[in-house]
Amino acid sequence: MAEVAAPVRLGRLLPVLGVANAVMFALYAGVGVLLGLNVEQLDPAGKVSSLGLISGIGAVFATVFNPVGGALSDRTRSRFGRRVPWMIGGSVAALGAMALMAGARSLFALAVGWCLGQATMNLFQAALTAIVPDRVPEDRRGTASAVLGIMLSLGSVIGTLLAARFAANIPLGYLVFGALVVGAAVLASVFTRDSGSVEERRERPRFLSAMRHRDFMWVFIGRTLMVLGYFMVLSFLLYILKDYIGLPPGLKPADAVARITLISTACSIVATLIGGPLSDKLNRRKAFVTVAGVVAALALLIPLLAPSWGLVMVFAVIHGSAFGLYFAVDIALATLVLPNPEDAARDLGVLNVAAAGPQIAAPFVASAVIQIGGGYAPLFGVAVVVCLAGALAVLPIRSVR
Repeated sequence: MAEVAAPVRLGRLLPVLGVANAVMFALYAGVGVLLGLNVEQLDPAGKVSSLGLISGIGAVFATVFNPVGGALSDRTRSRFGRRVPWMIGGSVAALGAMALMAGARSLFALAVGWCLGQATMNLFQAALTAIVPDRVPEDRRGTASAVLGIMLSLGSVIGTLLAARFAANIPLGYLVFGALVVGAAVLASVFTRDSGSVEERRERPRFLSAMRHRDFMWVFIGRTLMVLGYFMVLSFLLYILKDYIGLPPGLKPADAVARITLISTACSIVATLIGGPLSDKLNRRKAFVTVAGVVAALALLIPLLAPSWGLVMVFAVIHGSAFGLYFAVDIALATLVLPNPEDAARDLGVLNVAAAGPQIAAPFVASAVIQIGGGYAPLFGVAVVVCLAGALAVLPIRSVR
């Protein structure tokens, strides 16, 4: 059987995990903005379909490599532990992928670089994510999830702010994000080393065996739908602000994305600080996830019914608070429905397919809705329905309150 490291003091572990997660999501958010700007430079007329295609294909690699990376790290034998080799290796390879994107002079080369970036970053993410069930006691998962949720939000806003600063030098921006991930991997590796003792089993469970567990399946479905609805809008946020909402004179689209992200993040942090520990205290996860998901879905009606810059900032306040709380507690919920802690990285990798998989569909679905519907308004209507279904999907879960 696999030897799982004993829990350690959270006072040291959580800040380190928080920083590593913040840097990881800074890359995802920042490179997402840079990618949109890069695509617009290379293909101004076809930017919507080109960005959708590149983002979708890249997400295929994320979907495949996250559970594969998790399974590999579960079985790794190393003096440094099970997770460290994959965090270091994945981050260094991701820096190489960012270098390829920095040198890209065509949409094809840009797509190849981003596909490799998604693959390598998900090797890193799979190992990093597994540290929570490895080291954090169950009765502290809400607090841990709150910390990670806050850092996810901070990472996203830092990433978009950095991307806005590198809008005039996109290649350098790619390289900076890649280098930051390498630094975060080294930091996490120093402070999260586990035993690395893993013995071969006589019978290994099938790769997707966790999907046979009812509660695990419902968490998977709920997360899939919520992320799908989220990325349908987020994938085209740069273009939505520029072409649908309309920006105040003098405000550049990249700066507008950064401003909206900053507002959303600030509200998300406040909601997460309250909701995560409170879910620990009340020992309730489903209620938090459901209510937060419903509010996040209904908030999407604001840009649909009143597309103005002022109300978009109101939307950012409500949606940021609700979605931040949703993801924070959903992380705790996910770790509590894992069928076997010995396969934590693999099964969390499968659950992360519910985050990466919808990113495959979201750009294609969103692009189709925009083009068939004749604009961005129908996109918000479809996203509302999808997110509502995702919020309600956790209600049948039985093993977690």
